Amino acid sequence: MERKTKINAEDGKQELVITREFDLPLELLFKAYVEPDIVEQWMGTKVLKLDSKKHGSYQFETTDPKGNKYGFNGIIHAFSPNQKITRTFEMENTPFGVQLELLEFEQLTDDTSKLTMHVIYESVAQRDQVMQLPFAQGINMAHNRLQNIVGKLN
Repeated sequence: MERKTKINAEDGKQELVITREFDLPLELLFKAYVEPDIVEQWMGTKVLKLDSKKHGSYQFETTDPKGNKYGFNGIIHAFSPNQKITRTFEMENTPFGVQLELLEFEQLTDDTSKLTMHVIYESVAQRDQVMQLPFAQGINMAHNRLQNIVGKLN
């Protein structure tokens, strides 16, 4: 069945909720967010650092088609294997501030799971600015890659 990432962005709020069901066991979905080699594959980015634990941090780097490098990083504030990751996210050298991301992982059946991302921005204006980018298409494409790549590990 074709899965699609859903984004709920209520007017006037500085947050959004992203949900996606995957045809993956819970453990594999969680691994896709904490194993550097898997993250690199589905995100299409270079993992410079990924310390998946409470008080850990991460640093990723991506290169656009023109060869420009972009970095993003954050701190992991809570980490419960196969359940939850609470982290900050900051894209370097952009006008966007730091956002807070609460990722919850839920087992639906033995072979399916659900990811819920609650993302909180510094302001409504910042959230609205992000939503004007091709954000929805990008996250859906990334989640499709995650499904395809991690599904082959199953």
